[in-house]
Amino acid sequence: MKNLLLVSALIAGTLAFAEKKTYEISPMVGYNLHETSLGFKDDDYLLGGLEFQINDVDSVIKPEFSVLFSKGLDYTSGQDTKILRGAFNGVYSLEEMGSFAPFIKAGLGIEYVSNENVQNQSGIFVDVGTGAKVNFTESLALKLEVMYLGKVAQHNEGILDHNIIALVGLTYSFGESTQKSVTPVPEKAEPVAEPVAEPVVAQVVVAAVVEADDDNDGILNSKDKCLGTIAGAKVDDKGCSIDKDEDGVLNVNDICPNTIVGEEVNSDGCPRTVALKINFENNSDQIKSSSDTQLQTYADFLIKHTNYNVKVIGYTDSIGHSAYNQALSEQRANAVVTALVIKGVNENQLSSIGQGEANPIADNGTAKGRAQNRRIEAALTRN
Repeated sequence: MKNLLLVSALIAGTLAFAEKKTYEISPMVGYNLHETSLGFKDDDYLLGGLEFQINDVDSVIKPEFSVLFSKGLDYTSGQDTKILRGAFNGVYSLEEMGSFAPFIKAGLGIEYVSNENVQNQSGIFVDVGTGAKVNFTESLALKLEVMYLGKVAQHNEGILDHNIIALVGLTYSFGESTQKSVTPVPEKAEPVAEPVAEPVVAQVVVAAVVEADDDNDGILNSKDKCLGTIAGAKVDDKGCSIDKDEDGVLNVNDICPNTIVGEEVNSDGCPRTVALKINFENNSDQIKSSSDTQLQTYADFLIKHTNYNVKVIGYTDSIGHSAYNQALSEQRANAVVTALVIKGVNENQLSSIGQGEANPIADNGTAKGRAQNRRIEAALTRN
C-alpha cells in the first residue's frame, strides 16, 4: 500500500527539466552619442562593459549592476581621456512574445573621467532605457538595449549632460533558483472503521433467532444493499464495496486506489499515462541526483508489478532548433530507461521514444508554459 500511495504522488507531479536561472551576465559593446558641449573631437565614441542581473529575488523588479568603459577619447584641445561608469539599475521584464523578451530599466550611477576639463568632469548620473533579449537556448540569448544617460553638469549647475547609448551583447543565464516548487501530496488513505453488528435480542418464542450476514462483510442481510461482496473487501454502511478515488474500479480490485478524480485509468485502476518529475542538467540527458527518489519509487512499483510494460516518452519546449529538440527528447527518455534498469527493473518491461516539440500541454510563448512542456511521461500497458 505504501508503494501505491507514492505512485499516486508521481501522477500528481509535473515535470520541469530546467529551473529558472538565478543570475544573468552580459558582455556588451556599443556607441555613446553625446552633446557637443563636452569638448570632444568626435560626436560619438565606442564603449564596452559588463552587466550582471540577479533574478532570484522576491520582486518583479530585478537588480542589475553594470560597468561601461571607454578609452582614448580625444578632446578638441588635443588631449585625451578615459571614461569609466558604474551603475545600479532596476529591470522590469515585460510580457514575453515567443523567444522575444522585452524589458525596461532605470537607475543611478557614477562616471569617472580620468582627464577632467572645465566642460567634462566626473559626476553622478541617472539613466533610463529599454531593450529586449532574443532567446537562443535556455541559457543563451542575444541582448539589445538603448539608454538615455543624464549626468549632473558640474560646469553648468542645474543642467544635465545628455548621452544616448546603444548596446548589443550576449546574455548567459546560470544558477538554480532557491525557490523550490511544491509537489502535491496525496491525501492519506483513512482506514474505514469495521462495521459493528447490532446486538441481536433474542425473543423467546420457541428459540432465539439471529439475523444472518451471508457475505461476512459486517452488514446484516436486512441492511445489506450489495449481497455477495468479495470476502475481506472494505464496504460502506450499506454493505457495498468502496471506490475511494471514484475511477470506476472498486478498492478491492484497484492496484492504484489514489488516482486523481477524472484521471483516465485501465481495468486495474491505474493511470494510462504518468507524468514523472525528473530534473536534467541544462541541455543534457544527465539526470540530476535530486530525481533519484522519484526514480526509485517508480522502479519499486514496476518491480512489484511485472505484468506492466512502460513506454517512456520525452518532450521539449519549442526554444531552439526542432531537430536538436527531437534528439534531446530521445536522449532524455532513453536516460530514464537506463536509470530504471540500473535500479532493478526488467529491461523487457521498458521502451523509450522522443517526441521533441510535439503535443504541447501549455503555451510555448511563456516561460511557465515552456517549463510545463519540458516533461517525461510513462505510458502503462499490461503485458
